Amino acid sequence: MKKLIIILILVIPFLNANAQDMGKLAPAKPPIIFPNNAYGFNVIFSEGGIGFGTFYRHNLSNNLTLFTDLSMSESKDDQEIVRINPFTLQPFTLFKKNRVFIIPLNFGLQYRVFAKDIYANLRPYINFGIGPSLVFTTPNNQEFFKAFGDAHAKYAFSGHIGFGANFGIDKSSLIGLNVRYYYIHLFDKGVEGLVGKFRKNLGGIFLTINIGFMY
Repeated sequence: MKKLIIILILVIPFLNANAQDMGKLAPAKPPIIFPNNAYGFNVIFSEGGIGFGTFYRHNLSNNLTLFTDLSMSESKDDQEIVRINPFTLQPFTLFKKNRVFIIPLNFGLQYRVFAKDIYANLRPYINFGIGPSLVFTTPNNQEFFKAFGDAHAKYAFSGHIGFGANFGIDKSSLIGLNVRYYYIHLFDKGVEGLVGKFRKNLGGIFLTINIGFMY
C-alpha cells in the first residue's frame, strides 16, 4: 500500500505537468462550466484494507467547492503480526483483541489549482476538512458480522488534508482520485486493538477513488 501511494504521489504531479504543457500548445478554448452539485460514493484504500463512503459537493465558484463526506474503514495497528493457522490454513493476528473501525464525517473546502493552465479533462485540487468521527470496536474472537452485536463506540475529532484530481469533461458523471492524510484523535485512553496496547491516534494515509454524478 505504501508503494502504491508513493507511486501516485510521484505520478500525479508528472501528469499535471504534461497536461499543463499540452494546454499551452492547444488553441485557447472557452472554459467548461460544470454543474454546481455532485454526489456519489468513494472506494477507500488504506493500510487497514478497503473501505467505502459517500460524498456531496457544491461549487461556490469555478475554483472553490464546499463538500461533506462520510466514510467507513478499518484501522489497524502498525505492530499487527499476521500468521497462518497450520490446521485451518486461515490467517490470524497475534494478540489481537478487537477490530477497530473509523467513521469520519468531514466538512471542508476543495480548491481547484492550475485552472487557467490545464485543460478541463484534468482538474487537480487541494482540500481540507474537519468534523467528528465515530470509532468503534468489535471482538476479534467472534465471527466478523456477528461481532457487531458486541460493538463499543466512542467519539473522536477528525480532520484531513489532501490533494487529487477529477478527470474527464462529461457534465453528468464524476470520476476522481484523492490522496488524504487523516488525523483522528480520541481524548480518552484510546481503543485497545492489540492486547494491552491502546491507541489514541487512528489516522493515516488514505487513497480514495470518487465515482459520482453531477447535476
